[in-house]
Amino acid sequence: MQVRGLLLVMVLIIIAATSEAGKNKKDKVKKNGSECEEWQWGSCVPNSKDCGLGYREGTCKEETKRVKCKIPCNWKKEFGADCKYKFENWTGCNVQTGFKTRSGTLKKALYNAQCQDTILVTKPCSPKIKSKSKARKGKGKD
Repeated sequence: MQVRGLLLVMVLIIIAATSEAGKNKKDKVKKNGSECEEWQWGSCVPNSKDCGLGYREGTCKEETKRVKCKIPCNWKKEFGADCKYKFENWTGCNVQTGFKTRSGTLKKALYNAQCQDTILVTKPCSPKIKSKSKARKGKGKD
């Protein structure tokens, strides 16, 4: 019976010690991290050329941070990677222009980006439609 009591006390001591260690780790993270809540972020600046990997600087009071970012190298470059839109389906191909279009409504602006509420994007019509029979050739059952 005394052995059980001794084991129980030891288990309680171990639990108390581990919970104190957890508290100390949380305090250290808070002291080393930033307490600033109102960060102002600049736009993404590419490392080279006009798209691809880059960095973004943020400031809050006396603090400055630099984080990695990416600028798309495709049609999304027009409105930026920080503006997230919900897009409608593509329209049919306009035979006069050779393009199809769709509109997007702003869903989220990241890093305090200045985004348009709605945008209209275009892309060239595909030259021909792939048939399913061609895609399945060579993938038949043995």
